[in-house]
Parts: sequence; structure tokens; C-alpha cells
Amino acid sequence: MAILARLAAVAALVSAVAGCASTGGNAADPLEPLNRAMFGFNEKVDNAVLKPVAQGYRAVTPQMVRTGVTNFFSNLEDLWISANNLMQGKVEWGLGDLLRFTFNSSFGLLGVIDVASDMGLEKHNEDFGQTLGRWGVGSGAYLVLPLLGPSTVRDGAARVVDWQGDVVSNLSNVPTRNTLYVTRVVSDRSNLFDATNLLDEAALDKYTFVRDSWLQRRRSLVYDGSPPREPSDSDEPK
Repeated sequence: MAILARLAAVAALVSAVAGCASTGGNAADPLEPLNRAMFGFNEKVDNAVLKPVAQGYRAVTPQMVRTGVTNFFSNLEDLWISANNLMQGKVEWGLGDLLRFTFNSSFGLLGVIDVASDMGLEKHNEDFGQTLGRWGVGSGAYLVLPLLGPSTVRDGAARVVDWQGDVVSNLSNVPTRNTLYVTRVVSDRSNLFDATNLLDEAALDKYTFVRDSWLQRRRSLVYDGSPPREPSDSDEPK
């Protein structure tokens, strides 16, 4: 009951903040000057640190091993994904996520091998930001977070709860926790190479392209691929 009360308090707070932050000249991105500055900062850090390290990781690590690392962290995520599906009332999906974790952790060698997908158990993508969205909390303004990248006021605040539900972040052994955290960051950046290379070649304004693509995908995730039609100017009373 204490956990539910805490989550309800977070939802109420985020809803209030998101409502205030969504006001401004640009409904989608009223904080654009600040966001563009943060976007530039993140790109500099990526080019100076994350991208070279990820390139080295890809160069020395066989594809089969990289896939196993990705599967391992994906398996750990299924626990929190299950919790969010259950909080959203999607009981069947939530139980399926628990089964994925159980089968992959046992038969899949701690998740290194994704046997659950071969068994027909679908992989989902859920976090507390999506849960808040399903509870009716508005996204608020688009927000680029330092190092973490695209987000919104709602999703940025929800990350505090996501960290509490993250298995890696809650490990008590500090060296193990830090090693796993760094490995996950490098693995995730390595998996983004194809997308970022395509973005560099295709986008005239990378900031606008990333923002619009991310917001569209995020809205689709909140509504499980079937978002309601957004209101247009023609819907306004005349």
C-alpha cells in the first residue's frame, strides 16, 4: 500500500508539472533553445567518449557475444516491464513478461540466449513514463536530458521511479553494479550505430528530426501502437 501511495503521489506531481510546462509559444517544444543547447552538449560527449568506446567494443567483441550481452540486459528489464504492464492493467502481458524472465534466466543461461522469443513469448517495451501516460498524465514539454537524451517532463520525472525498478541500479555490490552499468551503456550505444549513421546522412536538422521522430514513437508506445487521433485545427469550434 505504501508503494501504491508513493506511485500515486508521483503521478499527481508529474501531472501538475507537465500541465504547467506544456504552456508556451510552441506546444511541442517550448524549451527549444535550452533543448538545442543540451542536444549539442550530448553530441559532443557522444563523439568524444561514447562513440569511440562503442567502436572499440564492436571491433574486439564478436557479434555472437554482443548479442548475448544485449539479451542479458534485456532479460533483466523484463521484470520492470512486467510490473508496468500489471500497473497498466495488462495482466496477460505482465504475466508473459514474467514467464520470459523465468525461461530466459533458467534455460537461456541468465538471459544470454533469448529462448522465450523462440517459444512465442513476445518482448514488450514498457516503463513508468508509459504507465503514467496510460493513467492519463500528459507528456508535458519535450525535454532533452543531459547524457540521457530525448524525453518529456513526464518521462523525465518518471525515470526516478524507473531507476528504483532497475535491477542493475539496485545491486548492493558497487563494483559489480558499476561494471554492469558501464557495460550496458556501451552495449546500448553499440546497438545504435546503424541508426545514428543513417541519421547523420539523412537529416538536415538532426535536432528537429530526432525530436519529431522520438515524440511520434513515444506516443505510439504509450498507446501500444494504436494512439488516438490528435486534434487538428479543423476540430476547433467555429
